[in-house]
Amino acid sequence: MDIDVLGALAVRENGLSVTPTAPKPRQVLALLALHSDQVVPVATLIEELWSDRPPRSARTTLQTYVLQLRDLIATALRRDPEGAAPRSAKDVLVTTPGGYLLNTAGGASDVREFERMAGLGYRAMDAGDFPGAARQLGEALSLWTGSALADVQAGTQLEMEIRRLEETQLCALDQRIEADLRLGRHRELLGELSVLVSRYRTHENLHGQFMLALHRSGRRSEALDAYQRLRSVLVRELGFEPSAGLRRLQRSILMSGPEPTLDPVAAGGERLSRVG
Repeated sequence: MDIDVLGALAVRENGLSVTPTAPKPRQVLALLALHSDQVVPVATLIEELWSDRPPRSARTTLQTYVLQLRDLIATALRRDPEGAAPRSAKDVLVTTPGGYLLNTAGGASDVREFERMAGLGYRAMDAGDFPGAARQLGEALSLWTGSALADVQAGTQLEMEIRRLEETQLCALDQRIEADLRLGRHRELLGELSVLVSRYRTHENLHGQFMLALHRSGRRSEALDAYQRLRSVLVRELGFEPSAGLRRLQRSILMSGPEPTLDPVAAGGERLSRVG
């Protein structure tokens, strides 16, 4: 079974889609797919579907959705290669004590591949291999074709998972940009960073990277303007000043001394980035 969640939901068995069109069965499949090869408790599925107000028939209705998914899986299993060990839909969408498990039998998962490649990128960064880090992290990010589960109606459980996935994407993006800056690709980054700072209006690390790319491209006044815009947003919306690390970067640009560097850890161990 192959699973894609970094964009639209797509679950395929033998190359045939087993993704339902009805909203609630899609929610069930999405949650099972995100936790593939792991048991998802019935209580978790019920909370996803109905939050804290499940109907009396919640368990029965959930069983109906599972049966609908198994019907789609059964159709796909007819394409199993001749001579393969016989499987039923219950072998793929497994009932366990207290929950359900989606058995992928070693199939592909875009989330698992993203995490594997991003991990290689982080290790390359730690080793000072900036070309390797930029390449690995760029390939990991290319697996995203849109917002996670963009076409699924998300309940409380899926919303939490989507936020987690988006945070991992943002971390990988931050590190890929850092690798590119260390490789001197500041001009190439300006367009991308301009969009990112508009989207993440209080993300200090992205703004710092934007300031650095502008300054290194000979656009000192624009770098200082970017700092002032961020400061205005932070003070007005969140009630605090930019971090010490970002203030140091601004002073370095103001003084136009040696080329500034973006220190990810401010004085006292405070992270430069605040995500908002």
